[in-house]
Amino acid sequence: MTDASGHALALEHITHRFGDMVAASNINLDIKPGELVSLLGPSGCGKTTLLKIIAGFLRPTEGDVLVDGAAITHIPPNRRRIGIVFQNYALFPHMTVADNVGYGLAAAGRPKGEIAATVKEMLDVVQMSAFGDRLPRQLSGGQQQRVALARCLAIRPRILLLDEPFSALDKNLRLDMQIEIKRLQRQSGITTVLVTHDQEEALSISDRIAVLSRGILEQLAAPSEIYDRPRTLFVNTFVGTANLIEGIVAAKTKSDTGVRIGDAVIDTNLPTYLAVGDPILLSVRPESVRLSKAAGGLPVRIRAVMPIGPSQIYDVLLADGTPVKVVQDRAASAPDLTADSDAFLVIDGRRISGLFTNPDPTPGA
Repeated sequence: MTDASGHALALEHITHRFGDMVAASNINLDIKPGELVSLLGPSGCGKTTLLKIIAGFLRPTEGDVLVDGAAITHIPPNRRRIGIVFQNYALFPHMTVADNVGYGLAAAGRPKGEIAATVKEMLDVVQMSAFGDRLPRQLSGGQQQRVALARCLAIRPRILLLDEPFSALDKNLRLDMQIEIKRLQRQSGITTVLVTHDQEEALSISDRIAVLSRGILEQLAAPSEIYDRPRTLFVNTFVGTANLIEGIVAAKTKSDTGVRIGDAVIDTNLPTYLAVGDPILLSVRPESVRLSKAAGGLPVRIRAVMPIGPSQIYDVLLADGTPVKVVQDRAASAPDLTADSDAFLVIDGRRISGLFTNPDPTPGA
């Protein structure tokens, strides 16, 4: 679809300051040709700053942006061959769909025949061929997004930037457009950077995710690794839902840590730099624990039971008052696991998502 697909993008030691505020601190990213990488984080984490630096709208305080190994930091935005789909689509309201798609080519002085052929090709790609004569106000949000994407791809960009493109869409349409953009990205092979604060969106659409917090790159990894093996406590709690349970390091080897929680010791199959006797936080996802009426595990009190579709969500309390969420298949849930009843929480040490330093030196206090 595009003759400009498959370009490598790298950020080398990018730092950007706004006065005394550091918006990005020594960021290093190496994005492979044809890869879709999401910049994920809360507001103010630096993801939009990095997007603007890649696009050329901001000059970094320190560091370089490279495409295929060549620095482009000094090149103005209009010469970088980087396409952007903005959050609000930024379509020209007085232009037809076809004129919007061909605008970049017309501004570059391309021949009319080439513009017409490219516009037809791009409208076919985004399945909007029947809407070429319409104005943006006559389109739905999803249709406007398709037009914005077609306009971006028409200029044959080397890199595609997506600035929270799904945030204005309702839930069902958002999922449809995520699937569509992933399909188009795979079809074209274009290297893509997506900015989002939506964890589910990043987990579903990305080849890799760069999780940012307060201008710092916390982790860059595949979605499964981000979710199953978060490197930091921030990643662990920001991406998905996590139960944090306080314990004590009971035993350790180079590859294994035993964590004492109450009277039980859980073999986690994870290493730690902490010493035996140190306080530690054990993190486990709600779907990685289960409840049982049979003795064994940690005693809990069930506070609430919430059936959601095929799953049952339990809100339980450990003996020390720590709240824990449990997600089980409704078919696997015992009928006597009801609110205000007692049960046992079973933790499989092989499914622990992380061990972290406990900021409170007195667990359970």
